[in-house]
Amino acid sequence: MASVAVSFAPLDVDARSLEAALTVIDRWERAQAERFRFERDRRRFIVRRAQLRRLLASHVGADAAALRFETNPFGKPRLAGGPHFSLSHSGERMMVAIADVEVGCDIEWIDPALAWRPLAETLFAAAERVALAALPEPEARAAFFRCWARKEAFVKALGLGLSYPLDAFAVSVSPEAALLAGGEGWAMARVEGDADHAAAVAARDDGRRLVIRISETISPIASRASTVASPA
Repeated sequence: MASVAVSFAPLDVDARSLEAALTVIDRWERAQAERFRFERDRRRFIVRRAQLRRLLASHVGADAAALRFETNPFGKPRLAGGPHFSLSHSGERMMVAIADVEVGCDIEWIDPALAWRPLAETLFAAAERVALAALPEPEARAAFFRCWARKEAFVKALGLGLSYPLDAFAVSVSPEAALLAGGEGWAMARVEGDADHAAAVAARDDGRRLVIRISETISPIASRASTVASPA
């Protein structure tokens, strides 16, 4: 059984929590934080880096401040000598997935004002566009964000960054997560959030049953474990 540990956390914290977060991140992360124009974005960056470190440290039994990260040729971060992980954030929420296989995760706030149809027409695969066109609002809007989260999770799992076109593969737009085309060798599962968010996980299919475990939920997003069986 391949297990993916998923955690959610809030990014807007009090001054004491922010101060504690600053003691965990390294010099490069602090320098990156100073590049943000807006104070809110700077604070959220610090918190999500510190939370990521704490979650990984708990997973591997190490000191959070001592963790060292590497990047692949496409910029995907990885923990030196550690498990695979993926980080996503949307607004004031963050999501982390940790696994022993390549993994990607994504969380998206369902923006009620976003003009999503032009994005779908430009970026999505034909099967996804057809499925979305058959749905009425507001179902179609929620389905768009489900689809977007699943596609982002898959691309992150691949570790190829923006070099991989979003219309090169297709995912389901229905509540049940699935890779429909172009995702051979990978499995996908939804992670249920509240009505305001869509979230998904994609992981390498190594023949084992993929199980998503909510190891820690410290945000208002109510989540539950879900499973998806790898094809025989």
